[in-house]
Order: sequence, then C-alpha cells, then structure tokens
Amino acid sequence: MKRRHFIKTLGGLAGMGLAGGLYAWQIEPFWLEFVRLPLPVKNLPEHLAGKTLMQISDIHVSKLINRSFLLRSFQRAAALQPDFVAYTGDYISIVDGHVPYRELDAVLQHAVKGRLGTFGILGNHDYGINWKQQQVADNISDLLHRRGVILLQNDQKEVSGLNFIGLDDLWGINFAPWRVMQRYDPSKANILLCHNPDVCDLDVWNRYEGWILAGHTHGGQCKPPFLEPPVLPVRNKRYTAGKFDLAANRTLYINRALGHTVQVRFNVRPEITLFELQRA
Repeated sequence: MKRRHFIKTLGGLAGMGLAGGLYAWQIEPFWLEFVRLPLPVKNLPEHLAGKTLMQISDIHVSKLINRSFLLRSFQRAAALQPDFVAYTGDYISIVDGHVPYRELDAVLQHAVKGRLGTFGILGNHDYGINWKQQQVADNISDLLHRRGVILLQNDQKEVSGLNFIGLDDLWGINFAPWRVMQRYDPSKANILLCHNPDVCDLDVWNRYEGWILAGHTHGGQCKPPFLEPPVLPVRNKRYTAGKFDLAANRTLYINRALGHTVQVRFNVRPEITLFELQRA
C-alpha cells in the first residue's frame, strides 16, 4: 500500500508539473492585464486633469511572438480611447539573424494612438545584435515615424501642455541623456520615458522631479509566489515591476511588458498601463 501511495503521489506531482508548464507556456503569456493607476503631475494644466496616458512596452515583434495576441491587445487598448500613448521601447527581437521589419510594420498599422499625442523611445533590442547596429535603429525609427509615433531620442516634445522627455537606451550606442536634461524646465508638466530603469541610479537628472516610465525587465517573466523574480536584466535587482518612490521627488513605474523574448510567464502577466492624469 505504501508503494502504491508513493506511485500515486509521484503521478500527481508529475501531472501538476505538466499542468503548470502548460499554463506558463500557453495561458499566462496571453493573459493581458490592464493596470489602472493615478498619475499626479506637477504643473499639469487644468484641462488635462482626468485625461489618460497609456503605456505600452516591449512588444518584441519576431517569429516567436504571437502576432494575433498583439493585434487583439492593441484592439482592446484602442477601445479605451487614451488621450496620450507612450511606447517605452523594444519593438522587435532578432531571431536567427532575421530583423522583422515587415512584421513590425504590419503590427504598427494597428498601433494604439493617443487622441492628443503618441510618443515612443527605443530599447536595447531596437539596436540589433549586441545593441550596436545603427542601421537597425534607423529603420525602426522610420517605421515608427511613418505610423504616427513621435520618437524621442534624447529629446523632448510638448503637446497640449504636457511635455514628454525621452531618453535613448542605456545599452545602445546613442545614450546621451544630458542632451535633453540640460534643457529640463521644472516649470512644465513633465513625463520622462526611459527604457532601462538602471538609468535611475545614474547622475544624469539635473534636478528632474516627476514620473519616469520604463520597461525592459518584463517583471522577470517568472516569479515564485511571495519571492522576487530570479532573473532580471538590470543591475539594480530592486527594479522588478510596478511603482517605486525614488530620491529627489522622482517616481519610477516599470511596465511588465506586453510581449516576451521567450514564451513563458508565471505570476507575471503581460501588462498595458492606463494612467489617469491628476494635478499634483
């Protein structure tokens, strides 16, 4: 009887492991969560109070990503009619040397647009192999421009009284935050876009106060309950996902990513964030 019970137990554990693997592979990577949060902004004009800012990050178009999932997600997001949309990098992944320009353009035809403005920055994957291919970044930038995304590369743009500051990627070859931060105007209503949250620990901010919207980590993609994710592509392992209060009146928000580089997620659902702008 003891032997029979032992075999049953092993069989049950094997079944649970198989079910968990199928869940992490086939269910959670496509179980999108819309996270809704208030976003208080200093100097926000009255007419923007109550408007919405949507953050979409790390779509990672490649032959490994389910394009139907991305398009369904964009359709659901567009139905929310955001006033502003911010894309925080990593539009592609290169797999077996293939740069998916055509696939990305097909996805961007359905990209979510803000009623007042649509902005984007580049991520490390948008710089190609080893994050050092300028031509790849240029081609992706052209696709984004053609599809109505205002790309900010160490630059800023004000629309309807809200100023978006965009830093180029930390690991890329054009990281030069001082080009825009030396023009930082604290009297404006500012939102800063930065793909890799490790930038928050660098001395580049020129007294910037306000929100920093980032991506890059995917929340680790797999996270044991009540524990931190075991794998994170950042030096500061504190930067997993969600909201972080930083020094000098800065607030970081890390989006968990819509896409993935490897189709597996556990306890870290894909995310699109919808912020409600408030006067701070």
